[in-house]
Amino acid sequence: MARKKTPESKSAECSVCKGTGEVSRTVEVGRKRRAVGQQTGFCLNCLGSGEAPAE
Repeated sequence: MARKKTPESKSAECSVCKGTGEVSRTVEVGRKRRAVGQQTGFCLNCLGSGEAPAE
């Protein structure tokens, strides 16, 4: 008896980080919140996995 192959489920990319798992944020300093550069952090939407969260 032949086994049926189940299709591999490909999850969609996260729309916020485009599948990278990282996002850039502007770093601000001082009371006037002057922008001094950018910092990379992990995506809070997919928690760094790069895959779209399950709904």
